[in-house]
Amino acid sequence: MAHKRPIRAQSERPLAPTPANPPPHVYSSIGYDRAADKRDDRAFQAMALRDPESRFLVLHGLKPLFVEDATGPRPLFVAAQDLAAHRPEPPVFLGLHEDRAVFAVDLDGAVVEGGTYLELRSVGPNLAPGEAGLLAFARALAHWRLRHRYCGACGGPMVTLMAGHCRRCEACGFDTFPRTDPAVICLVISGEHCLLGRSRHFPDGMYSTLAGFVEPGESLEQTVVREIEEEVGIRVEAVHYRSSQPWPFPQSLMLGFRALAPLVEPVIDPAEIEDARWLHRSELLYPEKRPVRLPNPDSIARFLIEDWLYSS
Repeated sequence: MAHKRPIRAQSERPLAPTPANPPPHVYSSIGYDRAADKRDDRAFQAMALRDPESRFLVLHGLKPLFVEDATGPRPLFVAAQDLAAHRPEPPVFLGLHEDRAVFAVDLDGAVVEGGTYLELRSVGPNLAPGEAGLLAFARALAHWRLRHRYCGACGGPMVTLMAGHCRRCEACGFDTFPRTDPAVICLVISGEHCLLGRSRHFPDGMYSTLAGFVEPGESLEQTVVREIEEEVGIRVEAVHYRSSQPWPFPQSLMLGFRALAPLVEPVIDPAEIEDARWLHRSELLYPEKRPVRLPNPDSIARFLIEDWLYSS
């Protein structure tokens, strides 16, 4: 009789958790068409503004309007006829969602029954990807419009063109368009350790990846090397791009990297950050045992950390 090989039991080791906020990250353009070719189509815009199927996302300043349902806060999409009682600013065309035109409109704090104005980051991770992307787009454009009421060339008043995507000076004809500030954000690793830093503006106990804005004349990789050397006195190498995230708080594009460095003591520049420390992978694996608080789960910083943490 042939000897039968015993059946091995499956490993009881749990699978590694999925990193928070994997690409495409929260606030990315997911599930809708920006329809940029429609922005300067006056006939389309006039029709869409009257169309009862069009929807309007309501904001006050930079806060979108939400309503509460069984799953939590949801963005309030208002029909054109429901805006009749208000006198909003000119609507901003965001694009097409589910074959319907979507606009953002500021009602100047007007009360809408059942609605509450909330900071987007307080609810962003719990929204459907398409909703979070639309609201991020609307917030970024609202921030740009609020800060470009007057011409940067001559000081004259600006008027809005292209369905909210262009500002033109009435005096000198200067045009300005929404801008995005590129910023690098990098997880520095050395073997089984990663380097996290703390800004004085962070919530208590929170440490995050190191970041900084790209300067004129720099490549992204040069910015990573410069920023980390400035903040912690460590020279990194093997800089590799991971992913990017639109970050409308107020108007950045976060470009995520991973880099290698020697395991040496960081030398802090107090003008840059408050503290930095190396943390071993084992210190971060179990949330209840972590000596630090990680960044919020809607951030690319959290993804960069957990992508490395759960990779082996």
